[in-house]
Amino acid sequence: MHSVSIIGASGYSGAELTRLLLHHPRVELQVLYAFSQAGKRVSDLYPSLSCEKTYQPYDGEQVSDIYFLALPHGEALQFVPPLLAAGKTVIDLSGDFRLKNPVEHEQFYKQAKSSEAVLTYGLAELFREEVIKAKAISNPGCYATSIILGVAPLFLGTESSIKVRAINCTSTSGISGAGRSSKTELSFSEMSENVRAYKVGCHQHTPEIMQALGTSAISPSFDFIFTPMIGSLVRGIYSILNVQLESPADSEKIKALYNDFYKNAPFVRVRDTMTEVKHVTHTNYCDIHIAHSTANGSLVIVTALDNLLKGAAGQAVQNMNLMLGFGETTGLSL
Repeated sequence: MHSVSIIGASGYSGAELTRLLLHHPRVELQVLYAFSQAGKRVSDLYPSLSCEKTYQPYDGEQVSDIYFLALPHGEALQFVPPLLAAGKTVIDLSGDFRLKNPVEHEQFYKQAKSSEAVLTYGLAELFREEVIKAKAISNPGCYATSIILGVAPLFLGTESSIKVRAINCTSTSGISGAGRSSKTELSFSEMSENVRAYKVGCHQHTPEIMQALGTSAISPSFDFIFTPMIGSLVRGIYSILNVQLESPADSEKIKALYNDFYKNAPFVRVRDTMTEVKHVTHTNYCDIHIAHSTANGSLVIVTALDNLLKGAAGQAVQNMNLMLGFGETTGLSL
């Protein structure tokens, strides 16, 4: 039995990690670290968890085999190196270690970091062997997961005749994506019956998406537009991916390509019918539907996932399972 602790356990992603790890058959949840909520019991903040552990302040102690970090961007940069030096298994849910190019990191995260501050990118559906061998993982972002999985077969699949000219993404996230201590503008009274676009063209997941697809945000090999939106739902991400191909491709051919690409991916479902957010909430699935193709090479792909699970905590546990040699779906049959 492996011992596991969470640093930053009191936020939404930390709470989902707590729930998953409490019921995971191969690990023992040891310590829950928090900062502003230190001293409070988990059950006081999240009664549904039925957990009587108390959030502890993190003082640098290293008592567990595995550490999950669910901290605001920028904070993991100081916590991860000592854990790695001590030989711990680390899975970081922030964006601090995702980008290989420090120039892109500074441009999109407004914070400098060294070129060495990079961990294995934990999108198992694309980089399974790297995840299995890794000692430390940078967990993908929620928007990035929904978009990368939605278009990856077009770039990395076996159909060499398919070439992408441009992608225009519109992705709507639930309010929980902003975190537990979000601003007034994201409160229920402001967001009820409302949808708002934000960070158009400059969202921090943009370079992450481009990096996974083999190019960069600074000098991309195809035209890419990303419009993130917040909608009046608690959880979930719904992405409409408008793809322009160099030449037309039949939707059945595209669907066959996707089915082959994800045939060994237990948490990706290529659906024949339109997917919806409610199909995936409280699960670790990413659903993909090939919605439409036209004679001029336009293609519409729709994806849906739960931003707190496949977009955060569930994917982190999926990565842990692969890193430790467990079955990939262990503890994730939600």
